[in-house]
This record gives sequence, C-alpha cells and structure tokens, in this order.
Amino acid sequence: YASMTHKYVFDYHDGDVYWCTADVGWVTGHSYIVYGPLANGAQTLMFEGIPNYPDASRFWQVCDKHKVNIFYTAPTAIRALMGAGDEYVKRCSLKSLKLLGTVGEPINPEAWDWYYKTVGRKKCPIVDTWWQTETGGIMITPLPGATALKPGSATLPFFGIQPALVDADGNELEGETEGNLIIKDSWPGQMRTVYGDHQRFIDTYFATYKGNYFTGDGCRRDEDGYYWITGRVDDVINVSGHRMGTAEVESALVAHEKVSEAAVVGYPHDIKGQGIYCYVTLMSGETPSDELKQELRAWVRKEIGPIATPDLLQFAPGLPKTRSGKIMRRILRKIAEDDFSNLGDTSTLADPAVVDDLIENRQNR
Repeated sequence: YASMTHKYVFDYHDGDVYWCTADVGWVTGHSYIVYGPLANGAQTLMFEGIPNYPDASRFWQVCDKHKVNIFYTAPTAIRALMGAGDEYVKRCSLKSLKLLGTVGEPINPEAWDWYYKTVGRKKCPIVDTWWQTETGGIMITPLPGATALKPGSATLPFFGIQPALVDADGNELEGETEGNLIIKDSWPGQMRTVYGDHQRFIDTYFATYKGNYFTGDGCRRDEDGYYWITGRVDDVINVSGHRMGTAEVESALVAHEKVSEAAVVGYPHDIKGQGIYCYVTLMSGETPSDELKQELRAWVRKEIGPIATPDLLQFAPGLPKTRSGKIMRRILRKIAEDDFSNLGDTSTLADPAVVDDLIENRQNR
C-alpha cells in the first residue's frame, strides 16, 4: 500500500529524487522515506536536523544540492519558513522541483499559496495528503495533474477508499455538509490491533460508529465532493455552548499579515465553560505589543464572529514541535490550563527550551 500510494500520489518515475523531510521514527518516515520509496526503487533522501538551522534556507539548499524533484513536508514547517521571509527561498534556484506535498495536519490557504508561488514558482502541483499513523498510508489526496487543486483541501479519496461524514449519532450525511469523518470499508494499509490490548483497539476506532473506522477528525465536504479536514474532533472547543474547531481560529490568525504561526487550545473558563487560548508566533521583524494583541483579537472577531474572540493571547517565539514539525498540542493544553507539572516526555521536541519560555510567559495564572 505504501508502494502504490507513493507511486501514484507523488507521480514517481524512475530516476526521480524524492525527499520526505519527516523523522524516520514517525509513521511518515516509515511509509514514505523507507517502505514506499524503496519498494519502488526510488532515490530517497534522509535528513537529520531542523528546517531553520543553520538558517531558514536549509531545506532549499538541500533541494538544490541533491536536485530534489519531489518534496514532502509538514504545514508547520512551511508556515515557520514563510515567517522567516521570502529571501531564504529566493537565494536558491529550486529548478529541479516538479511536485510538492504536505502531510501532518490541514494546511491553511495562505501557507498553501506561499508554498505554491514562492517555493514551487507556480509550476509544481501540491498534493495535500490526509492520512494517519493508523491508516498506514495516504487516504485522501489529489493525484497530480489529474485532480483540480483547491488550497486547503485534501480533495478526493485514493483508489478504493470509502470515506463518509456522519453526525454525532452516526447518521450518514449526504452532499455538501460537515461532520465526523469515518471510513466505511477496509483498505490494505489499515492497522490490525493495538499491541497487547485488542479491546482498546476496538473501543478506540470501531465502537463510536459501529462497523466503521472512526478517524477522530472533523471534516467538511464541498459542492464538488472535495474533503476539507477541519481538525481533530477533540480539538473542538465548546464556548458557551457553541462548538468551534481550533483549526478555524488558527487559520484566521495566520491570515493576519504579521502572524507567522498560531496554535489554539481550550482552557477552563468560569463563565463560558471553555475559553480560547491562542499562542502566536509573529513574522520576523515584528514586535509583540498590547496594541497588536488587541488588533489580533479584533481581527479574529471580524473573520469568524464575536464568539471566536480569543480570551487569552500569548506571543511565543516558538511552539513546541517534534523534529518532523508537528506541534505538540498536549503541551500547549497543559500550559493553558496552568497545569505544567505534568507535561510528559518532552525529549522528542526539536527545541525543548521553547517550553520554558511558554511557561514563563503563560497568561492563565
């Protein structure tokens, strides 16, 4: 399954140089650095390090040095590099690139646009791939050259994959709609069990909607049947009885010209049940201020509505990320809840020091 998805999703041809920037220890590294590419006889690049060391042109220099044709990375990395400024990209030629991919979380349209225009020079299709550790390989994705692209949408299911949207009671929703994403039938890459605890496997993935695999993701389907992942269902905040996806608030913040990255979590609020806590990383050269805080709160209010106005906003020089660029949201939730004594293992973070800064400057004391 890893081999077939690698071949068709990335339009792999003999002789292509393929680079997936993930850590080999994560499933993206397993399926799309090792199994898929090697099963197809591909030249696969392995990278140890982070995208902004020694500076923010590291990825692009590697692409030029090894004449990379296919480049696959995480939206978090794209947003961080976008925040560093275009000059880091423009100093590299990148003429070998023919296809760009993203993985790990939904990509907001602004980052997609930057990736397409600045990195891809408007000539590389972007495959925004949705899948999970548990699925073993890509499930919803454009096929380059065959699928019309929409910035921010994972587009259509891969061959044989049967996604559906259901409401909270498990009723299947038809047409243009929003709901919980399930998969109705099995596929070759599917996980088979949780080691040593098969009952937990059943309870986690198959008990919520009997006979279906529950992804844990919320999703919107548009008039063309395209799928738009809205984020984890457990990343939904309930503010005064209104359910809201954190991804929506993050996307609104990142749409502001001074914001490079944002992460949004819920925290306990005496009146509303849950409040909205935003961590914001600014574009390089921008200075945090109380005025900017107010401006960003007003911006989100205008973009989404009064109910989405951030309660607490913390400027953060960096967010806690794994080396493959995924934001560790559980750490952000704990800090927002003022419960940072139990952060769990932070050794896999690219820069563990960012956690100390977040705790030091937390807004919810």
